[in-house]
This record gives sequence, C-alpha cells and structure tokens, in this order.
Amino acid sequence: MSYDTVRDVDPAVADALEGERTRQNETLAMIASENHVSTAVLEAQSSELTNKYAEGYPGERYYGGCTYADKIEELAIERAKELWGAEHVNVQPHSGTQANMGVYLAMLDAGDKILSLELEHGGHLSHGHPANFTGKTYEVEQYQVDAETGYIDYDGLAEKAASFEPDIIVSGYSAYPRDIDWEAIQDVADDVGAYHLADIAHITGLVAAGVHSSPVGIADFVTGSTHKTIRAGRGGLIMCKEEYADKVDAAVFPGSQGGPLMHNVAGKAVGFGEALEPAFKEYAQQVVDNAKALADQLQEHGFSLVSDGTDNHLVLVDLRESHPDTTGKDAEEALEETGIVLNANTVPGETRSAFNPSGIRAGTPGLTTRGFDEEATREVADLIARVVENYDDEAVKTAVSERVAELTDEFSLYD
Repeated sequence: MSYDTVRDVDPAVADALEGERTRQNETLAMIASENHVSTAVLEAQSSELTNKYAEGYPGERYYGGCTYADKIEELAIERAKELWGAEHVNVQPHSGTQANMGVYLAMLDAGDKILSLELEHGGHLSHGHPANFTGKTYEVEQYQVDAETGYIDYDGLAEKAASFEPDIIVSGYSAYPRDIDWEAIQDVADDVGAYHLADIAHITGLVAAGVHSSPVGIADFVTGSTHKTIRAGRGGLIMCKEEYADKVDAAVFPGSQGGPLMHNVAGKAVGFGEALEPAFKEYAQQVVDNAKALADQLQEHGFSLVSDGTDNHLVLVDLRESHPDTTGKDAEEALEETGIVLNANTVPGETRSAFNPSGIRAGTPGLTTRGFDEEATREVADLIARVVENYDDEAVKTAVSERVAELTDEFSLYD
C-alpha cells in the first residue's frame, strides 16, 4: 500500500489542487451558494471514512465495521436536531437536490403535482424544471414573484394552488433576497390539502443562527444544503416531522442512494458542531449585515436590485435599467478577470436567455468567512460597480485586480 502524497503519485492532479487552493486564496468568492469551510471540516472530509461502506442507518447497517461510522452519523443527527429544532433528521443525502428527491420519492407518485417558484423568479432546478428529474417525473406548475415589488406573490400562489390542486408546494429559493413567510405558504398548503416542502439550501446557516425565520415545525419537510451558509461538509439533509421519518429514510436508502458518503457525513458533523458555538451566530448576523451593505452601496452606484434590497445573504442585480447593453455574462466574465467571482443570473421578467441573462447574483457568506465587515464589503461593491461600468477597459480591470490582491492578502483564507 502506498502512502505517498498526491504530488508523488499524480503531479497533474496535484498541480490542479494547488491551483484551486491558490485561486480560492487569491479571489473573492461571491457566488451566493459557495463558502469556505474550516480546516477541521476539510480534515474530516479527507479522512479514512472515505474507505467505509455503511449502507443503512446507525445500528442497522448492512455491513460490519460500522462502530465509528455510527458514532459520527449519530453526532451529525443530534447536532442537526439541536441546531434547527427538528424532530427527525436524515444527514445522508449527497446534495440538496438529492434531499429534495428523497422527499418526493417518499411522498409522491409519478405524475403527482408540484407547485413551485419559477426558475427565473428565483426557484431551483430540483423544484420542477423540465430538464430535471422532477420535471420529467411529476406534473409541475409554478408561481412567481410580484413584478413590481420582487417579493413572493402570496396571493398569486394561493390562486394557483386553488386551481392546480398540487400534491406538494415547494418554498425556499436559490435567488430570492427576502425573508420568507413560511406560515402563509403552509396556510395555502393546508387549504388545498398539499404537503409543504421548504428548501432552505441557501439559508441553512442563517436559519440555524436565528437571523432568518425558520420553517422547521411549520412545513412538513425541510431540506437543505450543508456546505453553503452553514459551512459544514458538502451534501444535503432532510428534516421532517416524526410521522414521516420512516418514509423519508426509506426513500433516501435504499430508495435513491446506496452507501452514504461517510467522510462527508463527518464533515457535516464537524461543521454542525462549529455552528453550535456562539461565534456562529455572530458570523451569520455579519453575513446579513454585509449583504445589506453590499446592496446599499450598489444602489448608490445606480444599480437596480430585485426587491430593492435584501434580508438575507445575497443581492440580485437587474442590469437592464442601469446597464442595458451589458449582460450578466459580460459582468461575470469581466469581474472574474479581476478576482471577484460571482455569477450571471436570470431576473424576474427575464428578456434574455438563461445562458446570457440580464442579472448578476452576489452573496456575502465567503467574504464574511474571510473577515469582511460592512466597510470592506462596501469597498467590494465599489469595485464591482467600477468593473461593470467599464467591463471592456483593461486598465480599469488591472487596477481593480491589484486592489483585490491587496484585500485577499489582508483578509487571508487558507495558509
């Protein structure tokens, strides 16, 4: 058995890994669904648990040798219950999408009806997009945000639900910058006899810290990602009422997955433990404060924001009014050249394509992990504005790149 390093065994992969470490150290990660985990989480995810098959659940495995796998999964479950106040938690889903799949498989039959938010209005592929398994397996109709305010149109949702009679209503979004009225959506679900799935993939950490309202105890099912605002091991989780526990667990294994990725479960356990510390609440509040500072400063530069601001970790910029000749992809590519990494994004009422949309989405979890406060975040907003307004000016991009390099040195990441 070789115990050589990656560099000894595979220089090509080693070069790529070192390149990625350098890229993360020397750029500002502002993709709203990304964050930086601690070295402790990195260590857990690179542990010997990558070797272990542990099909089944703690105490009920289909393989021997699971003593420590059981301990780690039990820790992850108990910590998740404490963080979110859930009755039952499954930490095995490999991603947020597969967490959603677990709920659908547990509670729906092929051809059943899903009501969810349109993708261009802030929804997610796994909520029913035609290219996703949900759109291929279930009948899907969608609600929207209000065209004038950018907020969820709860009245329109209720009207759509009354006419469509869905089996499940999906809330929780991937590009929605406002707090969510979970109880209003639950009331609609109750009125039409539907289940309610709240997908908090983006805001798991904000909900855990109490800086965003929680759907746990309101919605029938709550799914989430574990690597975004919660900063734990990469993957997903499902939280539900105890009455659905057996169906959900069976839908995850053996229904949709085989052996769990136990090294990722270990990363989840470590990250959840970190999130239970008092410092995490301070972090989550700073994420929101930084997002508000980002929003305010971008508006000072004349940018239009969907919903005119933010309550959470992201802002969604609609370039059509302030920069009608600049697409989201133009902005994304120019900003990446300077070391600011965010993503082009569709906006409500999109008039371009999803591949070259009219908006950009920017988040503050990664900046906040590096130690950015409101003042530093406002400076980043200034840099974003400068690049977007001069996206084909090489001199401007060079000057911004130099300032980004200074900021990444000041707010260091991984040694």
